[in-house]
Amino acid sequence: MGRLKAAKHYAAASILVPMIALILWHEQLWSAVLFMIWLAAAAVLWILSERREQKDRLSRTIQSMQSAGIRTLNHHRHDWMNDLQVLYGYARMGKLEKTIPFMEKIVAKMGRESSIAKLGNPALIGYIQSFRTLTNSLVLEVDIEGELNLNEQCMNGDKIAETLIHTINAYRFSMNPGSYEQAILRLELSADDEALTAAFYYEGELINEQQWKQKISKQLEGAPLQVVGSEHSSSKMLLKAEMRA
Repeated sequence: MGRLKAAKHYAAASILVPMIALILWHEQLWSAVLFMIWLAAAAVLWILSERREQKDRLSRTIQSMQSAGIRTLNHHRHDWMNDLQVLYGYARMGKLEKTIPFMEKIVAKMGRESSIAKLGNPALIGYIQSFRTLTNSLVLEVDIEGELNLNEQCMNGDKIAETLIHTINAYRFSMNPGSYEQAILRLELSADDEALTAAFYYEGELINEQQWKQKISKQLEGAPLQVVGSEHSSSKMLLKAEMRA
């Protein structure tokens, strides 16, 4: 990758050679011909190098996405295996009084994951589902009231999804890594005919509350989601956005 960039810039800089020749021997036809040929060759090299760089960047992006997808699937597989082992243990011991409540817990978990998958924004869905691969210090819990599709039901659905991701990251990068207790961030999404509501509830320590507020204010500048009320804190923050007219 470094060689490609170097070759590209050397090709651009090398145009000075025929340019100087053209200036010194401007009356000679060969100097103009040399300049045009050199310029065309440098342009071709630049374009080929640019295409190779784009291909390399695309390849790295695909590999990164594949790795993230594999890590996410492994986490989900691990969780489901744990649930099945617990359920199998209750069944073998004949503890029906524990089996049924645990099955209800699994069904509720499946319902939450189904609601997340129907949010309608691939970036937000992928971010939430792969969040556990990003950090072990913060647990993200997402509860969605009813079925919600941001792109179909909301104005600026992509912007809303982007704002939600940035807001969650503001918590993630502001939490105190030296805390002994695992931090928990709960996001509750609900919508009616007029507005989408995103409620954030945080349990944990922050490095600095004021710095967190500054990050939140910066992320919400010009965003469709805005804070409800003049006061908000890291422990509880309510955001709203207009629904599609």
